[in-house]
Amino acid sequence: MASSSAPVHPYRYLALFLLLLVGVYALVFFTGDKRPVPKLGIDLQGGTRVTLTARTPDGSAPTREALEQAQQIISARVDGLGVSGSEVIIDGDNLVITVPGNDGGEARSLGQTARLFIRPVIHAVPAGPIRERVDQLQQQQQQGGLPGLPVPPQEGPAPPAPGAPAPSAPAPGPSAPQPRPYPQQPAPSPSPQPSPSPQPSPSPQPSPAPAPPGQQPADDPNMDPRERLAKRIADEKQLRQSTNPQIQLLALQFQATRCGDEDVLAGNDDPELPLVTCSQDGETVYLLNKSIISGEQIANATSGLDQQRGQYIVDLEFKPDATQTWADFTAANVGTQTAFVLDSKVVSAPQIQEAIPGGRTQITGQFTADQARELANVLKYGSLPLSFEPSEAETVSATLGMNSLRAGLIAGAVGLALVLLYSLIYYRVLGLLTALSLIASGAVVYAVLVLLGRYINYTLDLAGIAGLIIGIGTTADSFVVFFERIKDEIREGRSFRSAVPRGWARARKTILSGNAVTFLAAAVLYFLAVGQVKGFAFTLGLTTIFDVAVVFLVTWPLVYLASKSKLLAKPSLNGLGAVQQIARERRAAAGTTA
Repeated sequence: MASSSAPVHPYRYLALFLLLLVGVYALVFFTGDKRPVPKLGIDLQGGTRVTLTARTPDGSAPTREALEQAQQIISARVDGLGVSGSEVIIDGDNLVITVPGNDGGEARSLGQTARLFIRPVIHAVPAGPIRERVDQLQQQQQQGGLPGLPVPPQEGPAPPAPGAPAPSAPAPGPSAPQPRPYPQQPAPSPSPQPSPSPQPSPSPQPSPAPAPPGQQPADDPNMDPRERLAKRIADEKQLRQSTNPQIQLLALQFQATRCGDEDVLAGNDDPELPLVTCSQDGETVYLLNKSIISGEQIANATSGLDQQRGQYIVDLEFKPDATQTWADFTAANVGTQTAFVLDSKVVSAPQIQEAIPGGRTQITGQFTADQARELANVLKYGSLPLSFEPSEAETVSATLGMNSLRAGLIAGAVGLALVLLYSLIYYRVLGLLTALSLIASGAVVYAVLVLLGRYINYTLDLAGIAGLIIGIGTTADSFVVFFERIKDEIREGRSFRSAVPRGWARARKTILSGNAVTFLAAAVLYFLAVGQVKGFAFTLGLTTIFDVAVVFLVTWPLVYLASKSKLLAKPSLNGLGAVQQIARERRAAAGTTA
């Protein structure tokens, strides 16, 4: 702004503010979902809570340091995914994640272990019934063999024709592999052979079939849940990470029947051993070699749309120590498959077309935009030090928050009405200009909150509303400073018309200084605080910025136009009669003294 003697163009300032207001509301109504509603936080709209139970391979309790590290990583994932208003807290040996909305999938993805390993593919078979997979494996074995797999056991002798005498003592052959999850279970004993006897022996009773998956004999009921979980993980490792070709074949057959089940091994596989696992879509079973590169060697991960193939991809950039490893491996294994294994499941198994130098590669798959973004973020922000088992998503009610909001809004409305009433009584027309300026400020702030929720997922909660109320109070304080400077000029003997530009020249410095202090305090609080306090600091800083814009573009031009009006210059309307009377008394006293 220029000095008090410089020409003033109030309509330009008002036109600029009107252009700003029209612009933000055009974005509100013509972009995104076009709904003029801000995104609400957990305490206002409710949310979804997921409890992540930490599990260790040996069944021991997780350390406090590991839990705190996992909390930091998940909080970073929250920020990277743009999920505002979320909470990640430690509750005993658990992490509790609460996100706004009713979609528990987002909260579950935040707790993904994200242990990534790159493993060569030895073999892959479609998932399905065991009998079909066994027939396919045998046919392929007869045609050339499966790399890394043993020759399947030979079939036993054909059954005798009807009426033919049964063999007296068939020689026991090698037992066919049985689809059981735990190799430690004893193999069923061979059927007892009938002893020679003239008496007809009773028909032998069929031996009970092996228990299907999930129906294994129960463990000791007195066993601790952690011990039971550790035993299950150990059994899975012995079956699916065995170096024995016979057990690998057994694991492939069995794993093909349970790709849709929850994987107890998720995030607990040993990268130095082979692995039998399923793809994420549950349609393929893989036998994988030991890991060549781990997720800890990833420097960065981003997602995007491959324009040529029309699918979403995840770009990986390896750290320097893995760059040469990846280049050498791809150069020596052109034409083979390599699996990207995330938490013990194959995310993608592309075929190597050529050597890939430079330390950059891509993960391809049938990703949606959200899936690719989530995968990139969990890989980018690191592997969790613990494996977690998520609970069922629990809905968090917003009743308490809405009741608090309703009470706060009523109290705020009553307080604002009293302030406006006081301004109208004390400042008359100037108080009316205060009300118009507050309405203008509130309109801009509301539109900006809608846009922030749409584009950066900012959510408005109770703490944010408290920041808005305090910010509006700061705006009203700026008006008071301006009006009091005008009164000071009138006390010195100037008219209302000449006092307005001079009072503005003095007031704007004070207004800028006060708002600068408030903004710095909000900024420091935002960067140092956590949780809902950050929302309070954000809205306080936001309203402070728009306070300056409204005072300069709305309040000052309106008061200047009021000073040019003969009607509004009357003391009975502008509330400055008492101040002007003091000025006249001072001039009279000065004349008498002279």
